Amino acid sequence: MTRLSLLLLALLPGCRVAPDKDGAAPPRPPNLIFVMADDLGYGDLGCYGQKLVKTPRLDRMAAEGMRFTQFYAGSTVCAPSRCVLMTGLDTGRCFIRGNGKDNLPPETVTVAEVLKEAGYATGLVGKWGLGHEGSDGVPTRQGFDSFFGYLDQMHAHNYYPTFLVRDETRVPLRNVVPKEGKHGQGVASEKVDYSHDLLTDEAIEFVLRHRAEPFFLYLAYTIPHANNEARKEGMEVPDLGPYANEVWPDAEKGFAAMVSRLDRDVGRLLDLIAELGLDEHTIVCFTSDNGPHREGGRDAEFFDSNGPLNGIKRALTDGGIRVPMVVRAPGRVAPGSTSAHMAGFHDVLPTFAELAGATAPAGLDGISFAPELRGEEQLAHDELYWAFFERGGARALRAGRWKLVEQPYGSAPRLYDVEADVGEENDLAAANPELVAELRARMEGRHEPSERWRFPAKDG
Repeated sequence: MTRLSLLLLALLPGCRVAPDKDGAAPPRPPNLIFVMADDLGYGDLGCYGQKLVKTPRLDRMAAEGMRFTQFYAGSTVCAPSRCVLMTGLDTGRCFIRGNGKDNLPPETVTVAEVLKEAGYATGLVGKWGLGHEGSDGVPTRQGFDSFFGYLDQMHAHNYYPTFLVRDETRVPLRNVVPKEGKHGQGVASEKVDYSHDLLTDEAIEFVLRHRAEPFFLYLAYTIPHANNEARKEGMEVPDLGPYANEVWPDAEKGFAAMVSRLDRDVGRLLDLIAELGLDEHTIVCFTSDNGPHREGGRDAEFFDSNGPLNGIKRALTDGGIRVPMVVRAPGRVAPGSTSAHMAGFHDVLPTFAELAGATAPAGLDGISFAPELRGEEQLAHDELYWAFFERGGARALRAGRWKLVEQPYGSAPRLYDVEADVGEENDLAAANPELVAELRARMEGRHEPSERWRFPAKDG
């Protein structure tokens, strides 16, 4: 790079360029974009086998990048999954291990803090779920320079809310919500501003503002979660798009329209990255926070949303926790590649730290999968662990091909060979008592007691 080029680059707003000892600028660390859907199943994308709901942009993203086939969410429900993502600690150790009104404490180290320390502009657009108004858990006190969206997960049920939050201030919208709940939840009687569209516009504005410097954008969409307060009419979407004339139940048409809208808007973001000449400087990940739901009037089986897997949201069989994961990074990730590497949300913090040239905190449960993206030798997990505290509690551990599931807590554990039996249909526990005992002991060792999160007492 010439001195003139360096000078012009340095004059761009917010650009951080420091020549090295030879006078050349160090390589720019990659922009990092993490897009997460809400309650999107493993089988809801065309690139993962979906036949009826159209997702051409995400399918193209997979064709241009790497598609993971054994990638796991942090939990089978919202808040703990996001806590695992942000902290690199699994639900045996992280602070928020279930849905509730909990707030991350100020001493928490998040992926946003790690990247901000490394010189990144950091922004969150969408659903947070880890800290409420006035607490130390809000995004702008947890490493994000900017935030726009929902703080509370119940508020995020409502696609036509009366307000969203920018940084730490409520921004009024034009919707009318009779009997609005304390956190903004409810069902709108006048529907004007559709939150998903506002989130997409904000994500595009964030990229435009920070195009001249390394940035981290966490885009946590709420689609295709249901508005639970609307009950059987909970798949809220402005129009049914290409599915309006299908002979499907209304809730299924609404679900399909939501997923295709999500697909379209991820495409808008990818197009912007290309238009700005940032393709080779940007790594984009797409995933979901847990498995598919049976809420808002829909049935996860209608579109085979969990694909070949067994179970849905709130299950610790793979249908509740194994999720799509697509990574696109031209010049860094081989196009059309598929990875069977077993990874999960707790791996994102160390991965992004490595990609950014930053230092991850010690003592994480996650392992960087950056080598896998580069096509290099990848360190494997010995095991993955999940704890769940609703509906009688549950826990699960995967070690290699073996998966031990205890749901509800205290019941006889079930053992599956998930490589030979991806649908977890054949319980092999009775034939392998020694293996069950070993995996159960390993499961016990992965769990740190918490006063807030306790399993129910076992019978007897």
